[in-house]
Amino acid sequence: MSTTATRLGALRGLMAERGYDAFLVPRTDESLGEYIPAHNERLRWLTGFTGSAGVAVVLADAAAIFVDGRYTVQVRQQVDAGQFEVRHLVDEPHIRWLAGQLPDGATVACDPRLHSLQWYRASAALLEAAGMRLVEDADNLVDRAWEDRPSPEIGTALLLAEQYSGESSAGKRARIAADVSAAGARAALVFAPDAVSWLLNVRGTDVPNLPVLQGFALLWAGGDMTLYADARRLPEGFAAHVGEGVRVVGEESFIAHAADLAGCKVLADPAQANAWTQLALQAAGAELVAGSDPVLIPKACKNAREVAGARRAHLRDAVAMARFLAWLDAEVEAGRLHDEAELADQLYAYRAAGEHFHGSSFDTISAAAGNAAMCHYNHENAAQPGRLVMNTVYLVDSGAQYIDGTTDITRTVAIGDPGPEVRRLFTLVLKGHIALDRARFPRGTTGTHLDAIARQFLWRAGFDYDHGTGHGVGAFLSVHEGPQRISKSWSDTALRPGMILSNEPGYYRDGAFGIRCENLVVVQEVEDGLETPMLCFDALTLAPFDRRLLWPELLDAREREWLDSYHQRVMDTVGPLLDEPERRWLARVTRPIGD
Repeated sequence: MSTTATRLGALRGLMAERGYDAFLVPRTDESLGEYIPAHNERLRWLTGFTGSAGVAVVLADAAAIFVDGRYTVQVRQQVDAGQFEVRHLVDEPHIRWLAGQLPDGATVACDPRLHSLQWYRASAALLEAAGMRLVEDADNLVDRAWEDRPSPEIGTALLLAEQYSGESSAGKRARIAADVSAAGARAALVFAPDAVSWLLNVRGTDVPNLPVLQGFALLWAGGDMTLYADARRLPEGFAAHVGEGVRVVGEESFIAHAADLAGCKVLADPAQANAWTQLALQAAGAELVAGSDPVLIPKACKNAREVAGARRAHLRDAVAMARFLAWLDAEVEAGRLHDEAELADQLYAYRAAGEHFHGSSFDTISAAAGNAAMCHYNHENAAQPGRLVMNTVYLVDSGAQYIDGTTDITRTVAIGDPGPEVRRLFTLVLKGHIALDRARFPRGTTGTHLDAIARQFLWRAGFDYDHGTGHGVGAFLSVHEGPQRISKSWSDTALRPGMILSNEPGYYRDGAFGIRCENLVVVQEVEDGLETPMLCFDALTLAPFDRRLLWPELLDAREREWLDSYHQRVMDTVGPLLDEPERRWLARVTRPIGD
């Protein structure tokens, strides 16, 4: 019997003991975040799937795993098709699928800590309409079945100095507490760990790639704050750092504390905070006021100190990228075709040599040839890392955490001559990148309004890509920060000055190649005295695009001017920080089109 079958059997045994007809295993943990510690990788343990989004539905005699378009190739490589049917999470949501699989009276169980309240309510209603019942069980069955489950990591948090944050924790709490009071609430549930960490000016060390303090909080209307976290994670000097009014208790105290809010209004985000916390408040008699977490927008709109820090971090990152790309070109020219792991390690080493480095911001996507068609490919999850292949491309999507900023960059690199079709598609992708970078837009514009700007050239040629065009990025926080984004999916969050986002259109041909052109940009005001005040993007990322992949005739005069100007900026800014051989390489690859 396979490992997957054995684990499914153990889980089904527990389901039978508790009378459950179905059990849901999402790829989230109690924080509902993308990056989770090893002891909470429940979906990976059960199925072998290592992607960042997905959910398994386990029935007594069947099982299915649901993933989105980013993982349709990867999931079939990693998951036992004899045990799990593969389905599309967006085209056929798992609850709708489940409603058609079970008879009236069936019981579906979930851990309310791993789902948002919005999802819980909507799913309960849908199942009820189908004659079924959704029940909450915080005694997670996977945790019971997982005999060798790792122990949680307990790392010591970092105290982030005001020279990087630009504002004291006390100042942030007072400012945002005023909004809580104005909403008529007694307190607000600050649920996401990155929101808690930003509010307290601390960063954590025990979640891979995500420097957040694990925990959630209640921010009171008067500015005080109750932090529900493991006190062992807090460093010496924490109390003095955050200032008066912050109380730290264990998460197990939350249920008892909820009783103190009986009859009070509590602001909570049903889409972002888990069902367990909000159902506990409701059961205690609190009145939930649905609204966005009041920390999200202030955190997303970086202040001048945070933007300046982001620019410094990106400059150090640019030096590392230039050194890596120069090294890569030299290795290929010498006939040394490295594997994906060696390439990722070399890039990491260049970054680690820089000042204020605190690790990667996500697992590097180091993808050669056909592996690049999987836009969230991870060589560490492959049976064997791929090796560079001549006359195709290498895609590297990577980033770093620095104490003053978070980076994320993708470059597609020619390995030999990939041929005219790849050059045509690369140029269409780059045209979309340039168009979005050059966009001007009035206040109130959302990322949904802008998404088509980046896709237009691919669409005209009959192509598209199955991921968003841009995600928000934090300040030494999550590389995937909300609520700002650029996507076909509707967003009601207007882009505002200080927000940092990615600009990353792409194209992927299954089994053959993948292309992505990604910079991080910051939203800023246009200073042109226009009748209608406008916003625009300014690139933070400074690294050359591979001119060998261009089909120059497909670029118009303005696009050529943009690319030449961007490359000159890269040369002028990064060049003086490189050694002479690397500087010569950079001068060659950033020369104007046509030279």
